[in-house]
Amino acid sequence: MAGIKVIATNRRAAHDYNLEERYEAGLVLTGTEIKSIRAGRVNLKDGYVQPRQGELWLMNVHIAPYDPAGRHFGHDPRRPRKLLLHRREINRLIARVQERGYTIIPTRLYLKNGRAKVEIALARGRRKYDKRRAIAERDARREVERALAGR
Repeated sequence: MAGIKVIATNRRAAHDYNLEERYEAGLVLTGTEIKSIRAGRVNLKDGYVQPRQGELWLMNVHIAPYDPAGRHFGHDPRRPRKLLLHRREINRLIARVQERGYTIIPTRLYLKNGRAKVEIALARGRRKYDKRRAIAERDARREVERALAGR
């Protein structure tokens, strides 16, 4: 993928959720936040997206303070950040989230042509037994690949 530099991925998301639809969203950031993102100081692990007054907000994503800016010009590492999507995408996502069991989570954060983008996914939570089944299927697939590679 030309022009894309992945900064952070949420590997836990694919384990805890069934990811159904993915969207690319822009972020409203301050100057020190984009500098921290370019330095790779981002953690998506606990992040989620929350609808508020017809807008989508990225919550609980940690973007570390940019040290050279000092404390005076810094930012709150876990502040809510507005997501930029088309209106029909926002309306579709808000409608789906109101259905029982759906949530929106960030799956990766990347730079695309110098701009910070976040890939968000409409997700449905997995039960514990679904997670175990997914692990068993993955292990079985690995065993088959090993057996074929060893021939």
